[in-house]
Amino acid sequence: MPTDRSQPDACPGALQVHHAADGALARVRLPGGLLTPVQLQTLADAARDLGNGQMELTSRGNVQLRSVSDPEAFAARIASAGLLPSATHERVRNILASPLSGRIGGVADIRELVHRLDSAIQADQALADLPGRTLFTLDDGRGDITGLRGDFGLHARSATEHSLVLAGHHTTHLVQADDAVELLLAAARSFLDVRDKHWRLAEVPDGIERTLEQLGLSAESTGAADLTPDARPTIGWLEQRDGTVALGGGLRFGLLDARLAEFLAAVDKPVVVTPWRSVHIFDLDEWAAEQVVRVLAPMGLIFDENSPWLDVTACTGSPGCEKSLADVRTDAITAVEQAELPVVGRQHWAGCDRSCGRPRGDVADVIATGDGYRVNPADR
Repeated sequence: MPTDRSQPDACPGALQVHHAADGALARVRLPGGLLTPVQLQTLADAARDLGNGQMELTSRGNVQLRSVSDPEAFAARIASAGLLPSATHERVRNILASPLSGRIGGVADIRELVHRLDSAIQADQALADLPGRTLFTLDDGRGDITGLRGDFGLHARSATEHSLVLAGHHTTHLVQADDAVELLLAAARSFLDVRDKHWRLAEVPDGIERTLEQLGLSAESTGAADLTPDARPTIGWLEQRDGTVALGGGLRFGLLDARLAEFLAAVDKPVVVTPWRSVHIFDLDEWAAEQVVRVLAPMGLIFDENSPWLDVTACTGSPGCEKSLADVRTDAITAVEQAELPVVGRQHWAGCDRSCGRPRGDVADVIATGDGYRVNPADR
């Protein structure tokens, strides 16, 4: 990763689209990955009417559409569904949160913190100047989110107390839930003062210490987060603490077809997009959960935790990316279907050495060279 950014951050959003080889790419921020059925239906309609018929789930729990024919019409549609609450802050509403919080496991329910943080970010005019790569993290204590190395985060230590996390490092500073959002915002404002041209706090020389100093806190931390990011999404039948059922569903390459999204919306239950490019459907009774599996599994939602597709990720590749040296997704599909994957376990197929979309953790790289693929083992 470069440590000095010579160009302004051009991370795409719903208003500032990226012009790729296959047309405009628009990204919709979903703080905490949260989607209502109405919002999911809106995105499905937009993907079908204005895009290529699919939604791509991202490693930050967001959604993006490719080949958008009319970006202005797209922005108007999602705004009508409450998915574009702020034109000035829409690219900086990057909030990852433990997807199962409040329903299964964890030491704290951080769902309300997601809403409070999102509202506070939008209300702070200075934070509109944050780079689009900035990432806030809220971990409910189970350790699934802190290991993803956000810029400013909270890690629950009890139901009401959280530790401050900076650039993926646990600090020694504890904060009560009532004061936690303001501390995160203050840290983000401090980053604006020290960042120079850098896009992430981890790129700033002595960034953690300088941020703590700006906050009036002692420059102490316990070192890098000792949490390894989860290798796979949580898949299958999950029992919620209230007796209802949640379902975790994976997707090949994180691609959600518009028709499948429509069926998901028709279930009329809360949906969360996870950082592992999967979805969770919540608050189902057992009969409804059985019907969801019966109908949606044949449509492409993966409920088998042993599916090889859960180990394979890929960048867009050709023809969507002009820098790609191969149609990596087609090649990866062939390898899976013929049981000829080049390595066992997690692997990321990429059209060039940039390896866009590569997940964190121990992952083998399968990189197109223009003359076949080069494999870099995970343990290199």
